Amino acid sequence: MKRKRAILLMLFDTVGISLSYLLALYLRFDGRVDPIYVYNLANHMAIITIIKLSVYYFFKLYKSLWEYASIDEMIEVVGGSIVANLLSSLYMHFIDVGIPRSIYFMVPVIDMVFIGGVRFFYRVLRRLKHGVFNGVKDYKRILIVGAGAAGAMVIKELRNHDTLNSWPVAIVDDDPQKRRQNINGVPVVGNRKDIKRVCKEYEIDEIIIAIPSANSKDIKDIVGECKKTKVKTKILPGVYELIDGQVSVSKIRDVEIEDLLGREEVHLNMDEICQYIKDKKVLITGGGGSIGSELCRQVARFKPKELIILDIYENNAYDIQNELLSRYDNLPMKVVIASIRDKQRMEEIFAAEGIDVVFHAAAHKHVPLMEENPTEAIKNNVFGTLNVVESAGKYGVEKFVLISTDKAVNPTNVMGATKRIAEMIVQLANTFSHTEYVAVRFGNVLGSNGSVIPLFKKQIAAGGPVTVTHPKVIRYFMTIPEACQLVLQAGAMAEGGEIFILDMGEPVRIMDLAKDLIRLSGFEPEVDIPIEITGLRPGEKLYEELLVNKKEVDTTSHHKIYIEKPLFCDYDNMKRHFNKLQEIIDYADDDAIKEVLAEIVPNYKPYKGIGELKKEKTDRLENLSEVAVSSGHISSN
Repeated sequence: MKRKRAILLMLFDTVGISLSYLLALYLRFDGRVDPIYVYNLANHMAIITIIKLSVYYFFKLYKSLWEYASIDEMIEVVGGSIVANLLSSLYMHFIDVGIPRSIYFMVPVIDMVFIGGVRFFYRVLRRLKHGVFNGVKDYKRILIVGAGAAGAMVIKELRNHDTLNSWPVAIVDDDPQKRRQNINGVPVVGNRKDIKRVCKEYEIDEIIIAIPSANSKDIKDIVGECKKTKVKTKILPGVYELIDGQVSVSKIRDVEIEDLLGREEVHLNMDEICQYIKDKKVLITGGGGSIGSELCRQVARFKPKELIILDIYENNAYDIQNELLSRYDNLPMKVVIASIRDKQRMEEIFAAEGIDVVFHAAAHKHVPLMEENPTEAIKNNVFGTLNVVESAGKYGVEKFVLISTDKAVNPTNVMGATKRIAEMIVQLANTFSHTEYVAVRFGNVLGSNGSVIPLFKKQIAAGGPVTVTHPKVIRYFMTIPEACQLVLQAGAMAEGGEIFILDMGEPVRIMDLAKDLIRLSGFEPEVDIPIEITGLRPGEKLYEELLVNKKEVDTTSHHKIYIEKPLFCDYDNMKRHFNKLQEIIDYADDDAIKEVLAEIVPNYKPYKGIGELKKEKTDRLENLSEVAVSSGHISSN
């Protein structure tokens, strides 16, 4: 097909070359051309044609996809015409063809018209087909937000891809000088405040936000305006996501809740992080999970001596291994399939590898599942953590960072209680080991395995209902990259024994989040997609907290990281409790397990059923700002 197209273009060019000289003579002599000039040209036309076709081939005029022709292809046409006519004119001058010299200057211009016209004719037909013959009624009508370079590129891309079945019909932009102007034939009809009006007036089917340079606040505001419509909204990622800087339809994605939250970009102290990771052996437990795999990506940037990915689930570990191998050619990496529950296996790994830094992300984290399976939570989150902590201290690890959760604060579920014990293990180990042990505590992570966002998306795609446990449930949220970058930064600040708290911004009502996702998907909550209240699950709280010891909080050099001062842990007492736990889990007595957990974690209040839940105080939830303060939206002392 490509060869046939190239041959066809060459035939058109051959005819065009001859016609350009004849037309130039016609114009030069006002229609009264002396036949001798035509005769002289005819004798040399074959050689002139060969010269020009060769130059056109060199300029790749027979390789471009002209259905996508743009300014780049026009530059090739102009350059090829100038060079081809320069060489052919030199040839005619030296052999003295005997035609007026003015022809040499007229032919290049006519060539450009013929050569470019043939190539752009296909695009003209496409435009006529869409805009005149068929109209845009059979296409999705697109509103572009942003009349800059990215918006212009999106318009071009949409027009060049029939399979998208999309046609740009209007643009909005906040620059008043662009109002009533046209971008590639598409009118600028207002600013962001006009989005709702424009969608109604132009019968818009889809909105594309094309401002990759916009800051998080502007994106949040624009998405907020889009929410007021019933139109599906998509976005071109920010410049930090467009790694190659290229704008294409493949980069356009659905608007995510992260865009609506307007997260600020995390600023890292690269020198501090490099100092403790570069040229060090770094072990990441649970390295195939949502948090663990992102930690692998972040650590790989800092050129460790070796990255060791430990996970019990080989498929996830295999996926992150292949991803990193494709992105980093010279990254020393090893995948270890093992369970942190296996103490002997942990010691073998630490003894053999000479590990410098550990990020401990392996854990059971699903609250309802762990409530039903408390023995498994203890085996993994308590004794598994103990195995890794003791092995790290025994074999001289420099720095140990535990990934913890806000559910460890005043826990009402088994998972939270076991993660609080893991924090206590880390703090206790720090008192008698040369290893610097720290924990980093944060809340829900957007997009992580089992989080609410992927669940809502699946439910919306299935037509609903979207399930929310309680209309007043609120949670703190962070993106996976944001959380992992702050974990690395906290590790750089670690001196030993600290619990680092990540400032997660304002808490979000899950009900509001569900409604926002429904609207951004182009539907109306409770009209197109129903919302169903299912009731709190065993162990769940209406709100989460970030601090155990609210009166003992210190700031750090990073504005989004705080330190909760360690609480005293008695080693002998902890050892007795661990022995008791070990005995009880062998008998799988859930009630007895929860009693021992309550002895170890005094703030733990085991879930006792619906009646207990109804006693929970909910008056603070009426005022989110009060909740933010009381639950650790932190101000330092």
